[in-house]
Amino acid sequence: MSDSLTPQVRPVRPQDRERWEELFLAYGVFYRESFTPDVIEGVWAWLMEDEHPVRCFVAEVQNTVVGFAHLRFQHDTFTAGSGWFLDDLFTDPESRGHGVATALISALEDYARARGGGTLRWITASDNDRARRLYDALATPTTWVTYEKELDQ
Repeated sequence: MSDSLTPQVRPVRPQDRERWEELFLAYGVFYRESFTPDVIEGVWAWLMEDEHPVRCFVAEVQNTVVGFAHLRFQHDTFTAGSGWFLDDLFTDPESRGHGVATALISALEDYARARGGGTLRWITASDNDRARRLYDALATPTTWVTYEKELDQ
């Protein structure tokens, strides 16, 4: 891949809003979720707050945002140290297989290392075979099973 096609990763900027929203909505479709306007607005507001724990990084190829990753800090009770959770990662389908996800994860690793290191964790759907092949090459799969329960207010 030529240098002009190498993904460049950087923090999200206000002018990325439209493209981030397109990709975030496509991410929701991929996981059979319909994000409401309130969710879109809420997440974007988090990403624009300097003090919010969720961070967003985008990957660009030839000045076009082709992917994003959301990262948040968490305290790790197993180590009494730093932990990081990769909440969401999505690559435009036309850009898959060109190192975008790898570049995003590498940038998250660098960001976390610069802030104390620790453990970077993420989950994906069990049937997301393409992503799992990449993730298996980059990290160690765990034996943990994830549960969730919606709580009423």
